[in-house]
Amino acid sequence: MTTPTLAGPLAGTPAPAHRAPERSLVRRLWRGRPEDPRWARPAFLGALLVLGALYTWNLTASGYANSFYSAAVQAGSRSWKAFFFGSLDAGNAITVDKPPGALWPMALSVRLLGLNSFAVLFPQVLMAVATAGVLYASVRRRFPAPAGLLTVAVFALTPVAALMFRFNNPDAALALLMATAVYCAQRALEKAGTKWLLLAGAAVGLAFLVKTLQAFLILPVLALVHVALAPAPLRKRVGQVLLAGLVTVVAGGWWVAVVELWPASARPYIGGSQNNSFLELTFGYNGLGRINGEETGSVGGGQGGGWGETGWDRMFGSNIGGQISWLIPAALILLAAALLATRRAPRTDGTRAAFLLWGGSLLITVVIFSFMQGIFHEYYTVALAPYVAPLVGMGAALLWRERGRAWAPPALAAAMTVTAAWGYVLLDRASGYHPWLRWAVLVGGLTAALGLLFVNRLGRRLALGAVALSCATGLAGPAAYSLTTLGEGHTGSIVTAGPAVAGGGMGGGRPGAGGGPGGAPDGAPDGQGQQGQPPAGQGGGTVRRPAGGFPSPNGQNGQNGRPSRQNQPPGEGGGMGGGMGGLLAGAAVSDEARELLEADAGDYTWAAAAVGSQNAASYQLATGEPVMAIGGFNGTDPSPTLARFRQYVAEGRVHWFIAGGGGGAGRGGGAGAADGTSARISAWVEENFTEVTAGSATFYDLTRPKG
Repeated sequence: MTTPTLAGPLAGTPAPAHRAPERSLVRRLWRGRPEDPRWARPAFLGALLVLGALYTWNLTASGYANSFYSAAVQAGSRSWKAFFFGSLDAGNAITVDKPPGALWPMALSVRLLGLNSFAVLFPQVLMAVATAGVLYASVRRRFPAPAGLLTVAVFALTPVAALMFRFNNPDAALALLMATAVYCAQRALEKAGTKWLLLAGAAVGLAFLVKTLQAFLILPVLALVHVALAPAPLRKRVGQVLLAGLVTVVAGGWWVAVVELWPASARPYIGGSQNNSFLELTFGYNGLGRINGEETGSVGGGQGGGWGETGWDRMFGSNIGGQISWLIPAALILLAAALLATRRAPRTDGTRAAFLLWGGSLLITVVIFSFMQGIFHEYYTVALAPYVAPLVGMGAALLWRERGRAWAPPALAAAMTVTAAWGYVLLDRASGYHPWLRWAVLVGGLTAALGLLFVNRLGRRLALGAVALSCATGLAGPAAYSLTTLGEGHTGSIVTAGPAVAGGGMGGGRPGAGGGPGGAPDGAPDGQGQQGQPPAGQGGGTVRRPAGGFPSPNGQNGQNGRPSRQNQPPGEGGGMGGGMGGLLAGAAVSDEARELLEADAGDYTWAAAAVGSQNAASYQLATGEPVMAIGGFNGTDPSPTLARFRQYVAEGRVHWFIAGGGGGAGRGGGAGAADGTSARISAWVEENFTEVTAGSATFYDLTRPKG
């Protein structure tokens, strides 16, 4: 009797007569696929562990990071109503200007671990690990373990990913859900599986609850690729896409329906909108306004008028290139080569479909980002990281497999050459940043490219050496930027990864935004800000706190290598226009101010009110008590009205009013203040209530009218 053999990759290997079922989940996870080499699964799990440890290291150096979202997280940990709506305070005066999906994991973490920097930021680290796992799983559908590990390395060492997956903006959650959507769409294409396509739709719907319409950017790619390539009759393919679209609407629309149907008087005001409507926020300020630059209530925008020049080269510009573009040229070359290699494959070829899904998602997002005229920040580009990484991993693996064909080695060499040359350009933009590194990348990369060009003539050892040198030099630049980023703290609303660059700036090149706003109303002794936050006038960017690894070689403390403003008095930092203190980075809170607000705070719905969400957030995080944000993020939202605020005061629901604040603050109302609501409230308070000074900040006691 002959022994049967296994088919497929292990053809010719004797099959065991009987295999006992593996009951241990841990053992199954450790062993992985039967056909994999024994090192594959341990290497993958080890890579995830290293990624998690690397991103967790020095995590709390950022304090509360973006106080705007941390305050909403604190509120959600105290009030389930605030949790559901995404309110900025537990008194539910106003929401953040996004849906609350990204806040929910952080609020649950704070409920479990208490309010602290680690509890706020660690969920994003877990999202990084999950995203890496999804990308690895996607690549492994068609390619061997080394391709998956390369994908994980490219993703983990992307500078903007090292920044945003340790920060509390919504972008980390969005990137995870987008990667999940593409992975599920890829699974659906393999057997025209309805279940997986519905899961892709659900992922996009949940992403809508994180960052509204940005989640829909890749929907055309997912739909068109499935209709064109899924192995099923056309009618079924179209029906599956329509059903998945319905799931997307349900997954993202249920919360919208509840908010819109909820009586406006019984819920918080929708921050960022001008008429208390989430639909208006979605299609206006966070929707078409981001495309055409007409965001009502914004602090600026428009082509060349506030958020950087638009155009095809925007992703490669001085202020954005070092965040994300290191491997984009190589990814595009590898994508084109992969499509060339699979041009004669059957319509339903899964390898080509995978490249079209990830490549199409990259291209459509790059095009939108490059030409949108509204608000655009460098860190938005983290959305591209999950698309670039699998294209590099899969493309390199495919061309290596096809290296016997005449065109494959030149394509590999071209990808390596452009990576080395572009890496040199990016490193050269950072004056004084490890000058030796740019030359090592250039010389090593060109040497590796030469080896790849003649790889078929090299022996096994030399060929593998060329591959190793390619990986090392291709990842050296972004790895250095990422390690620099990991060794620093980042606070405020606008943050960037890596060192300072020539011609760079903040906010997509926003003029005058060198290091964040000054003019915060409350100083802190000894240069210390509230609970890990920077002193007044130092936020809105990177706070240099080198902690080993690849610290800035300039030996300076300050945003992006610029001199620190830590010893400057409050209000003397750089700023955006010089009059937006508290708009982007909030305020430092002194002990005197904190004690003032905490006294009898339990007797009031809001311990205080302040113009601008960042300003209010600083005091809320310092005291743990609700602080009303008048005018929302910019101080320009018409909430509350003067009449409504006077009613709150008459009912004894607000104790203090904090002078100063965001763009709509002060008697002048600030640029763009919607109908002067914030200015009117400020003027009414100043005229009618007693002024009190605590530290260097001015407060008005709303329980003590003048006279």
